[in-house]
Amino acid sequence: MEFCHYKWEKRESGEDDGNCSTEKLQHNPRLFSLSQWQLILALAIRIFAFGFFPFGDGYSISIWFEGTPQKTVVWTANRNDPPLSRNANIVFTSDGRLVLQELGNQEKSLANATQPAAVASLLDSGNFVLYDSNSTIIWQSFDYPTDTLLPNQLLRVRRQLVSSSSENNHSTGIFRIKMQNDGNIVLYQYAVGIPDTPDYAYWSAVTNFVGNNATLTLDKNGRLYMLNSTGVVVKNITNEVIPSDGKMYRATIDNDGIFRLYSHDLGESGNWSIEWYVPGDVCGPRGICGINGFCDIQNQQAFCTCPPGFVFINQEQMNLGCSRNFTVETCSSKNEHTKYAIQEFQNAILEDTAYALLFSVTKEECNQACLEDCNCEAAFYQNRECRKQKFPLTFWRRTVQGDGYSNATFVKFGIGIDGMVPKDIESKKVLRMDILIIGVACLAFASILLAVFAILIFRYRIWTYKRLSREAATDQGILMEDVSLRAFTYSELEVATNGFAEQLGRGSFGTVFKGTLSNGQRTIAVKRLEKVVVEGEGEEEFRNEMRSIGRTHHKNLVRLLGYCHDSSNRLLVYEYMSNGTLANYLFKSQVKPNWEVRIKIALNIARGILYLHEECETQIIHCDINPNNILMDANGCAKISDFGLAKLLMPDHSKTLTGIRGTRGYVAPEWLKNLPITVKADVYSFGIVFFVNICCRRNIDINAPQDEVILVDWVYDCFKSNQVHRLVPEEVDAESLERMVKIGLWCIEDDPAARPSMKKVIQMLEGTVEIPIPPCARSAVEN
Repeated sequence: MEFCHYKWEKRESGEDDGNCSTEKLQHNPRLFSLSQWQLILALAIRIFAFGFFPFGDGYSISIWFEGTPQKTVVWTANRNDPPLSRNANIVFTSDGRLVLQELGNQEKSLANATQPAAVASLLDSGNFVLYDSNSTIIWQSFDYPTDTLLPNQLLRVRRQLVSSSSENNHSTGIFRIKMQNDGNIVLYQYAVGIPDTPDYAYWSAVTNFVGNNATLTLDKNGRLYMLNSTGVVVKNITNEVIPSDGKMYRATIDNDGIFRLYSHDLGESGNWSIEWYVPGDVCGPRGICGINGFCDIQNQQAFCTCPPGFVFINQEQMNLGCSRNFTVETCSSKNEHTKYAIQEFQNAILEDTAYALLFSVTKEECNQACLEDCNCEAAFYQNRECRKQKFPLTFWRRTVQGDGYSNATFVKFGIGIDGMVPKDIESKKVLRMDILIIGVACLAFASILLAVFAILIFRYRIWTYKRLSREAATDQGILMEDVSLRAFTYSELEVATNGFAEQLGRGSFGTVFKGTLSNGQRTIAVKRLEKVVVEGEGEEEFRNEMRSIGRTHHKNLVRLLGYCHDSSNRLLVYEYMSNGTLANYLFKSQVKPNWEVRIKIALNIARGILYLHEECETQIIHCDINPNNILMDANGCAKISDFGLAKLLMPDHSKTLTGIRGTRGYVAPEWLKNLPITVKADVYSFGIVFFVNICCRRNIDINAPQDEVILVDWVYDCFKSNQVHRLVPEEVDAESLERMVKIGLWCIEDDPAARPSMKKVIQMLEGTVEIPIPPCARSAVEN
C-alpha cells in the first residue's frame, strides 16, 4: 500500500512546505494549521481520507472511504455537534494537542490523549492515531468507534456502536450494539431509561460464556468473530459468510437498527454489498417506528405507517412516531356526537402494557369490548385472550410470516367529529350491515326452532331445575356478574384436593393445598381461610369481597379462579404457581436467580402493587407484602397473592404487634404509631422485600455476622460507607447497584409522605427519572 505523507514545520515566512500535494488538501487549505510541532498525516491512497466532510449546511470532521463512489463515513468526531463552518481549522498545538478552532468559539479537543502528541497519522486500516515522541500510540479512533467496525478493529467489553440518525446525518441515532461485561453481544434501543436487560434486547449473539476479557473483531476477509482473553477464536458470528480476499469490509449498525456486514470490491462503479445481517426480521428493532407507529414489511424492507386518525410527528423522521389528529373525548364527557370505529391489523403484535385482560373470548368479542370501553384505545388479541391497552403503543409491528403467531391488534379512532369516515371503513360498514341483516334473520329462525325444542323437553327436565338450591341460584347470579369466577361446593374441592392431602404452605390467611380440576387437566391451589368473618352480615361481606377480587386482572397478580362459601367453610381457588414462593425461589432453589432476573422480579412486584393502588376498579391496600405472598410461575414471573383479603380477617387476627396486620419485619412504622394506614404502608413493605430480593438473603439472618444480622441496618451501613458491593453475592455494575439501593432506601423512609408512590418507584427502576440521595442517608454521605 502506498502512502502520501504530509509534513509541516514552522517557518519564518509562515508558509507550509509539504513534500507532496494532492487534491484532498487543496479542497480546504486550512485543513491543518501551522504549529511548532511536526504533523505527519498519512492518507492511504484511494482507500481512506480524514478531514472535513460535507454535513448539512457545513462540515463534520470524519474518516470516510475515499476510494468508493459513495464516500461512506466510518467515524465522526464529536458526532452530535452542529455542522462546522468553512472557517473551522484543525490545529495541532505547540503543546501536543489536536483541537478544533472556529471563529469566535473556544477550542474543542478532537482527541483526549493522556500526554502530548508528537505525530498524527491516518493508517491504511482507517485508524487515525496520535503518537508520542517515542512512537507509542497514545490515542486512536479505533478505541472510540461510532457506528462502524473496520477490519482489525476491536470492540472491547463495555464499548458499543451507536447507529446514526440517518444515512446523511451521522449524529447519534436510536440503536446500539453493545459488548457487555459477560462477553455477550446484544442489540438494544439507545434511549434514556432503557436498561441493559433481556426484556429490552432485540438480538443477542449468545456469547455470554466468553467472559469480561472478550473482544469482537472483524478480519480482513470478512469474518466477524469473538476472541477470548488469550486471543483464541471462541465463536464465529458470521458462520454463513464465505470469506473472500481482495475486498474491503465493514460492519455497521445502520439507522434502522439492523447490524450488517458489508463488502466492496473497490471498483470505481461498484456498490456496497450486504454479506450478513441481524436480526432477520427488519421490524425486529424495538422502537423503529416510534410511539404509536406501525412497522410493516414491504419488499423485505421496514416501512413505518400510522393508524387511522394519526399522523407522523415529523414526516422527515418517521421513527419519532405518530400522534392523534382528532380530539379524544373522556369517559366523563359522554358526547353523543362523538363516535368511534375500530381498525383491525392482522398478524400484528405490540408490547404488552395491558390494563385489563379478558379470557376465553372470540376476536369479535374482543373488538366489541374495546369499542364499548371508553378507557380502551387499542386491544391485542391472541390465543382467545384480549388485552386492553391505552396509548401510546410501543414496539408495534407486523410479524414475520411463519413465526407461529396468529393474532390481531385493534386500534380505536374517532369519527363523526368532522363527519369524515375513511372509505375503506365505510365499505366495510356496508358489507357488515348486509351480514348483520342475514345473521339476524338466521338467528330469528333458529330461535323459533329452539323455543319449540325447549317446550318439548321442558317437562322431561323440570325435575333437574328443582334440585337447584336458593344458594346455587345466588351463586349463578354472581357467576353471571363475574364471568371469570366459579362457585364451588366444599365437596367438589375436597375431591379436587384428594381430601386436602398435599399442603403447599401456610400463611397468615390460612393453609394452601394442591388440587386438580377437569380430570387432572388443570392444577389449582386451594386456600382454606381461617378466622374469617362470621355468618349474617359477614356472608354478604364475603360475597362483596369475592366480586372485588374477581374483577382484578393483571399479569403480576395471582388469578382467582373461584371460591366456596359452603356453610362455615370459606375457601378460595387460585391458579397454581409451580415455582412456589419468592422466599423459596431465592433461598431454596439450586440455581439462584442472577442480577438481571432479580431486577425483573422487582419490577413485576412493583407493577402488581401499582395496579392494586391506582389502576383497579376499587383501590386495594394489601397490608401484608412479604416474600411468602409473592409467588413465581413456571416462567419466573412474580405475582402477588392474598390481595384484598385483609378485610376478611377477624379483628383479633394477625395481631403480632399491637393491632398490626402483616408479617413481622415487613410492617411499616405507622402501624406501631397507631397512625392512619395508606398505600404507603405497602410501599414500605415493598422496600423490605426489594432488599431481600436484590441482596438474595433473608430479612433477618441469625447466622450472619453480628453487623449483618438485620438486612436493613446492614444496607444503611454499606451505603454510608460506600461499600454496597458487599450486599450482593455476585459482581454487578456498581452504578446499577447503587441506584437499586437508593430506591429501596426511599421506600423504607419512616415518614410515609417521604416514600414515593409505586408509579414513581417503577419509573426509578426503569431508569426514566433521577434518584436523589434518600434523606435517611444524606447527612452521612455529605459528611
